[in-house]
Amino acid sequence: TVDDVVLQKTPFSFDVSVWEFFWPLIQGARLVMAPPGAHREPVQLVELIRTHGITTLHFVPSMLQAFLAHGEVETCTSLTRLVCSGEALPAELQNQVFARLSHASLYNLYGPTEAAIDVTHWTCQNDGRNQVAIGQPIAGIRTYVLDGDLNLAPPGVAGELYLGGVGLARGYLHRPDLTSERFVADPFVQGERLYRTGDLVRWREDGQLEYLGRLDYQVKIRGLRIELGEIEAELLALPEVREAVVVAQDGLSGSRLVAYVAPQTGSELDSTLLREALGQKLPDYMVPGVVVTLDALPLNANGKVDRKALPEPDLASDTHYEPPQGEVEEALAEIWSELLDVERVGRHDNFFELGGDSLLAMQMAARIQADMQVELKISQVFKNPLLRDLAECISTLNSEHSFEQSLSDIDSFIDSMDTVQ
Repeated sequence: TVDDVVLQKTPFSFDVSVWEFFWPLIQGARLVMAPPGAHREPVQLVELIRTHGITTLHFVPSMLQAFLAHGEVETCTSLTRLVCSGEALPAELQNQVFARLSHASLYNLYGPTEAAIDVTHWTCQNDGRNQVAIGQPIAGIRTYVLDGDLNLAPPGVAGELYLGGVGLARGYLHRPDLTSERFVADPFVQGERLYRTGDLVRWREDGQLEYLGRLDYQVKIRGLRIELGEIEAELLALPEVREAVVVAQDGLSGSRLVAYVAPQTGSELDSTLLREALGQKLPDYMVPGVVVTLDALPLNANGKVDRKALPEPDLASDTHYEPPQGEVEEALAEIWSELLDVERVGRHDNFFELGGDSLLAMQMAARIQADMQVELKISQVFKNPLLRDLAECISTLNSEHSFEQSLSDIDSFIDSMDTVQ
């Protein structure tokens, strides 16, 4: 309305800036131009909001997270409308907005540049779900969830999102090959086209679209298809984690999962405890073998997480080296050295931080079974990733096995005596 004040802070190279410029002018609202770079400075944003009585502004979720990390966001009492788009909006971040800016409505928009900025909309609700919907299509847009053969996917079944309608671009400039790949004939409306988004979605039972991740962010680990976004959602659900992104990298046994996390202000992250927490929610092959803690995730000029700028994980142990003690620790260290291709293994070293993963853990368990005659479960490796702790676990299992074997031997002796009598 004419009473609204919109903050224009998105760089004009990012398509969201289009509605920031024109929407308030079309409606007769007031438009406030933020200084260059202000969109990346939460302190400056808070000051602009308070000074100009901003009612409406847009955030990429990564930048909304950084904004909420500022201690004075509750003083932004003029805010009535927060709009999110550009990335998946985590449910935990949505809940933070509800808790700290309860007077403001939160909207989750979805749309690729190829379909004129935003194509679906959703008014966020405190519904207890762990996924935030992207809603339903706006006027003039058609949305289809299709399988690989362009058949409609039933509600609840994941498929690729295809878009049709007046918002579609004509194609990519001077790229006819890419245009023909991404813009295809509409099998439902003769003479029309659809845009293949590359996004994985599904229809919820309430008729809303739910974003599940990028098809090119799907990876296979041990032949099992994994949605990296599902792992990220579980990480972000942990109270001590502020930001999280998971990537697949080439490891010693093929692809391995690496999680990059940033802690909440005043919190410290323990990679072992994080993996244990994930292990209670996810199958072992979806638990990242390496967890890298950063002060903040790198962002590109548009405020999105810059996956290409994530640092390579340092697999060298940063613990004080202490040589293995006792036969079990020494034997286990030798197995680790061979499996992980590490020259020196200390008793305080962490199997996963040295490059181990669930597949290598299975190989280690097989070696322990063959060399030590101890049946080690993979879950015990996740619970005891330090060499000294795993060695103690093996010793305990070995003692229990020896005791059971002794009882079995006694039973056999008694049975043989009965036979003689």
